Amino acid sequence: MKYRQLGKTDMKVSELSFGTWAIGGAWGTTSDEEALKGLHRAMDAGVNFFDTADVYGDGHSEELLAKATKGKESDIYIATKFCRAGDIHDPNTYSEKAVTEYCEASLKRLERDQLDLFQIHCPPIEILKDGHVFEVLDKLQQQGKIRNYGVSVETVEEGLLCLENPNVSTLQVIFNIFRQKPITELFPKAKVKGVGILARVPLASGLLTGKFTSNHQFESDDHRQFNQNGEAFNVGETFAGLAFNKGVELSNQLKWIAEDRGSMTRASLKWILEHDAISSVIPGFKTVKQVEDNLAAVDVKNFSNEEMERLEDFYKQEVHDNIRGPY
Repeated sequence: MKYRQLGKTDMKVSELSFGTWAIGGAWGTTSDEEALKGLHRAMDAGVNFFDTADVYGDGHSEELLAKATKGKESDIYIATKFCRAGDIHDPNTYSEKAVTEYCEASLKRLERDQLDLFQIHCPPIEILKDGHVFEVLDKLQQQGKIRNYGVSVETVEEGLLCLENPNVSTLQVIFNIFRQKPITELFPKAKVKGVGILARVPLASGLLTGKFTSNHQFESDDHRQFNQNGEAFNVGETFAGLAFNKGVELSNQLKWIAEDRGSMTRASLKWILEHDAISSVIPGFKTVKQVEDNLAAVDVKNFSNEEMERLEDFYKQEVHDNIRGPY
């Protein structure tokens, strides 16, 4: 496993790490036993960073991470997120009292004394423009409850706004072969500011694994069923904003990336790691097998300049105009 500097924090994190939304809930049937095995398999392979949130299974993924990392608290970094357990449009959700309560609740579930990274969880741009929440996070940092803080954003505009705050250490952005917009402006500016980039939704909710057909049926409690058109939250969180059938069609055009790389999953993750602005890519998982397939991405063949240009052209010509919602 290789490690990269996580922005202006004092942490070096595994370039391939894991998100824990899927093992918390809203991705169909899960098994805690299998989830814990997956977390241990990842740590055995050198993964030292995991991303979670208080709303993933109403705190369940945080509790699973507490179990898996018991006794390894100084070696395994955990990032969590807050605000979506409340009304994200209400300024009171970002008050010192509310944010402190979110922080302390996550600390209790994670069984830790300090959060390594505390992230605002996709807040409206009005909250970011107001900026009061950053003052609250500064206080929590001074109190020692959090080591660093960052923001998970939906759009490039939101990311650029966050870069104006000198104490934001990280940005978490949707970035994959289907979502290349951050490359042009956001990534260069983040590098200049020393802000780390965490790439989320790296497989476009599974589209970039190449395993789906247009007639695939998701379980009713899977967000890929109930949020296909943004019914529950931002449409970009599901299939990177593509309509499912269009996404399947586009993923079929990308089968070539798996040549000499084992699978589309590994190739898609490797493509993300080819960008030096990325601190870590954080795919999700539900099984040990998925963990192992994701881990293999770090060792597969690099993309040539010609292949990178081909994928850039593919995005501009075939994908860009099909993405729904602001991004």
